[in-house]
Amino acid sequence: MPRTLCTEVPAAVGQSVRVAGWVHRLRKLGSLVFLQLRDRTGMIQVVLEGDIAATPLSHEDVVEVTGHVAAEPRAVGGAEVRAESLTILAHADLLPFEINRKDIRAGLDVQLDHRVLALRHPKPHAALQVQAELIEGFREFLSGRGFTEIHTPKLVSTGTEGGSEVFEVKYFERKAYLAQSPQFYKQMMVGSGFEQVFEVGPVYRAEEHNTSRHLNEYVSLDIEMGFIRGEEELMDLETEMLQSMFGRVAERRSEALALHGAVAPEFTEIPRVPLAEAQEILQRRFRKASPPGNLDPEGEQLICQYIGGPELVFLTRYPLSKRPMYAMPAPESPELSASFDLLFRGLEVTTGGQRIHDYRMLVNSMEGRGLNPADFESYLEVFRLGMPPHGGFAIGAERLTARLLGLANVREASAFPRDRTRVSP
Repeated sequence: MPRTLCTEVPAAVGQSVRVAGWVHRLRKLGSLVFLQLRDRTGMIQVVLEGDIAATPLSHEDVVEVTGHVAAEPRAVGGAEVRAESLTILAHADLLPFEINRKDIRAGLDVQLDHRVLALRHPKPHAALQVQAELIEGFREFLSGRGFTEIHTPKLVSTGTEGGSEVFEVKYFERKAYLAQSPQFYKQMMVGSGFEQVFEVGPVYRAEEHNTSRHLNEYVSLDIEMGFIRGEEELMDLETEMLQSMFGRVAERRSEALALHGAVAPEFTEIPRVPLAEAQEILQRRFRKASPPGNLDPEGEQLICQYIGGPELVFLTRYPLSKRPMYAMPAPESPELSASFDLLFRGLEVTTGGQRIHDYRMLVNSMEGRGLNPADFESYLEVFRLGMPPHGGFAIGAERLTARLLGLANVREASAFPRDRTRVSP
């Protein structure tokens, strides 16, 4: 008999089925035992009686049940399995915390120490389902627009941003680094004739932060496209893409959203506010001073509250000095950049902009920041061979998921988070 998943059981009323999963909850009522069985799709009630009811079971035991499906309006899904046989596939040891309550009653550090168990709980499980749907929506949208998915190296010879926040690794007889970003490679792929590319992959930042918004390894959703006329095209693209991604989640993961009390935002456009104007708003409306050339976390939250609606806002025209060496100067002011950040409910989830495509201009930018162009020779080659105007952006998948679901800590949106102190499990 093939296995029937929990969510498929209600459609099999009157039939015999074989179900398998984890024992989520047990309740004894007279000579009957009511077992709530959980698999990857959800839960179903199983009724044990007679000799089967005497089987010693514990929460999180892995079991297989065959039985007859009967209608039961009081049960989840309106049906239950009346067991005819039960096999214990694996016993569970004493659990470090319970996962059959509405919320896990353990601190986040304890949950992360026992991450596999925590992910069995419906809410953390749903968070990663939502993230998977967002990523699939990202791929689907861009593939439909003629973009090509690429896969770039994560072992590189130099830091992408030219800074010190890189993880050094021993690479045979030389040093290498874990990639901070696929930035150089996605630009090179644009210049190689692919024109429009995207990647879903890990990036690594050796930052000392240990906050609720930072990870040292995260999943980056990267885009780069050629023959643009300015960064406005990139913001247009991201607006349409997020509409599609959020719409997909609302349609396909409504139960997961509801479990977190979350609603996918709906919007027709995302406001675009120059950074200097945002800083002025914060000073005028909230008496909030901002650091030079940026907003601090409180400022990001306040400006999103001020914008209202879905609390999405593009911040534009960052000072060129605050952006990487490949950032294109703004056409109206060489001191500003043709770049942007996207804030979502008080947190930056995207950084992007137009890039320098002129070889000499890029070399001058490197030298002006104290970088040696010889260290970037393989990257610079494409600019000597003819590079179209181009730009792109990157979205942090964990941050996007955390903001959508209202998670307090970005670690909750990572299957196995890596931060300043955690490299296991």
